[in-house]
Amino acid sequence: MIKFGRHCLWGIGLCSFAAGSLMAAEGQDAGAILHSSSPKPYAEITPQKNFTSFMDYGKKNESENDEQEIYFSADEMENDQERSIITAKGNVNIVRDNLTLIADKVIYNQNEDVVVAVGSVVLLEESGNVVFSDYVELKDKMNVGEMHNIKVIMKDKTRLAAAKGRKYADDRKMLQKVVYTPCDVCSEKESPLWQIKASKVRHDVKNQNINYNDARLEVKGIPVLYTPFFSHPDPSVKRRSGFLTPRFSSNSYLGATLQPQYFWAISDQQDVLFSPILTTDKGIVWNGDYNGYLYRGDMNISGSYMRDPDDDRHRGNLFMKGRYEVNDFWLANMDINYASDRTYLKDLSLPKQDDAWLVSSLKMQGFDNRNYSSVESYYYKLISNDLKDYGAPYVLPLFDYENIGEVQKYGAYSKLNLNFASVYRDEDDDSATQRMTMINSWNLPYTSPYGEKYKLVASVKSDLYYVDNYQNPDGETYDGVTGRIFPQLGLEWRMPFVKATESSRHILEPVVVAVAAPNSRNYVDKIPNEDSQDVELDDTNILDLDRYAGYDRNDTGSRISYGVNWNAYGDIYGRTAMFFAQSYKFNKNESFTEAEGGDGNFSDYVGRIYASPNEYFDLNYRFRLDKNDYELTYSELSTRFGPRILNAYISYIYLKDNENSSLIENSERKELYTGLNAALSRDWSINIYNRQDLTRGGGSLEYGGNLVYEDECLKFFILMRRDNSNDPEYQGDFEVSFNFLLKTLGAAGSGK
Repeated sequence: MIKFGRHCLWGIGLCSFAAGSLMAAEGQDAGAILHSSSPKPYAEITPQKNFTSFMDYGKKNESENDEQEIYFSADEMENDQERSIITAKGNVNIVRDNLTLIADKVIYNQNEDVVVAVGSVVLLEESGNVVFSDYVELKDKMNVGEMHNIKVIMKDKTRLAAAKGRKYADDRKMLQKVVYTPCDVCSEKESPLWQIKASKVRHDVKNQNINYNDARLEVKGIPVLYTPFFSHPDPSVKRRSGFLTPRFSSNSYLGATLQPQYFWAISDQQDVLFSPILTTDKGIVWNGDYNGYLYRGDMNISGSYMRDPDDDRHRGNLFMKGRYEVNDFWLANMDINYASDRTYLKDLSLPKQDDAWLVSSLKMQGFDNRNYSSVESYYYKLISNDLKDYGAPYVLPLFDYENIGEVQKYGAYSKLNLNFASVYRDEDDDSATQRMTMINSWNLPYTSPYGEKYKLVASVKSDLYYVDNYQNPDGETYDGVTGRIFPQLGLEWRMPFVKATESSRHILEPVVVAVAAPNSRNYVDKIPNEDSQDVELDDTNILDLDRYAGYDRNDTGSRISYGVNWNAYGDIYGRTAMFFAQSYKFNKNESFTEAEGGDGNFSDYVGRIYASPNEYFDLNYRFRLDKNDYELTYSELSTRFGPRILNAYISYIYLKDNENSSLIENSERKELYTGLNAALSRDWSINIYNRQDLTRGGGSLEYGGNLVYEDECLKFFILMRRDNSNDPEYQGDFEVSFNFLLKTLGAAGSGK
């Protein structure tokens, strides 16, 4: 016999842990490397692990060399050359290909090619899984094997135990008397919160299935669900046709519902999810989803249809979104959003139910060096009960082109914008507008040696309109062609002052913007306002040369706007910022402030404050003050404060009454949203919220909350919500839902 003390051996074929050929290696120096593999010039994809992947101890890529680097150590080793048996005893460690075997004793029979490990066997896998066993027997280059009394701690801390496991030559694997749970237990006598038990689990590698026999789900040791057989694809299957877990729910409009789901994998690039909703009150709601992936794009289509038995209405929705790269320069987009009526999405709790408008569009965009162009079409459908219905407009087509010229001497550059829009309204008067706009501008940015920043912009805007059946503000109807030319000159000046200390940095920047423009009319009696109706002077546009959002109204009149920016930054964390500005107009009747109801030469004061000194506090406040009495005419606040264990969110908005508002009622708006989040313990948390109308006669607009429990293996939450909508057609004003999730397994839920 040959005995060795505790040592490390690198020997030719001493322990071919993956290839399985173990032979004695005498006379080799400790630490000698057999075969070193060269690094691969590409990144390999990490394989997905399945329920029995811990038994993949012998499977290697056929393209790899069988002879690989091996590390072996033991307290002592015996070599019976007559019977060709090698025995390693005491703290046996064998490492090969990032797989480690630890055992009290390892016996290798070279003639029969059998490796046996006994006594506190531990397998440490590259994936992070740890396998414990009393007995491991491996044959046929370790591609066939058997394990007894198996316990596995997986990388995600889930646990698996089995009485016996076997791996066959065709890579099939089988486990007997299996128990699986992701839950922690304090003692061996205590049952986990939930676990799955099965008499047999088989991994069919050829068909890529994992099959279970006599499986049951236990909660605190009590069986709650049993099935004699079920099967699912192993993780190597990317997609496969079949039934998915059905959904159960209920609401006040549909009643109790059952939603079976069938997934059809048409090809590697296409699939369909067919998921009709079976209801107790409204019959069947047909529902489905399609996904398609092309070489240069993708498409998603989802929709539903029902026939309401109460009033014999046909109701439904259709959402389509697609993207296609025509070539290296052109990109096509489609976004179709349709609902049969205003409350359908709310009644069925479908996506976009809280949107004010459903916007559908088709778009083709081109990108080439300094050129950008797009051809678009839009359709709008109002689904909010709080907005005025101006008639659903069609925009077909909308054309945009922009070119930025090459940078010339002193950094100057030219810019060209072309826009064409054809707008139709779905109204009794069938009004229509065609507009062509061209803007030529010359831009000169400059930074002085003293740090002053200048920007000079000179532009000319030319408009040509054809108007059909336009009802102007005087109640007259206008048809015909009209045009206008509008020049504008703007100069912007900034002077940043910077101060740095040991703990902070401060930047103070005064800003002045001067604009020279004629006091010409906007021809409101001949030109309708389709895209410039959002007239609100605030901190985001007071320093802009053109404060209108669209093209239909020109920002006439000369003015000077002035303000100051201040920012403070902490060296480690924190930022505080403030902005305050006002504008002076030389003509009291300039179009923008006149449209928003302003008078006099000076505008209102606008500003914002942002503060986030640490991770427990965040505040953003925007406001507008009346120039005469400093009364707030607009105020918007949002803040979040507190640590995770207890934090609150507050949002407040105030709008003074404005006859130009898009709301149905022009009265003032005051809303307060409050939310509170609390971590009651390590596993329990609660959230409550309320949205309140603070105007006279107002009340709660919406309130609710949820209670959540989450640990390492279980999550459930109860949600309650009441929507006090003023929409008389909306029926689903109250909702209660319960959702239950067994981590790594699946979820179930119910709602009312």
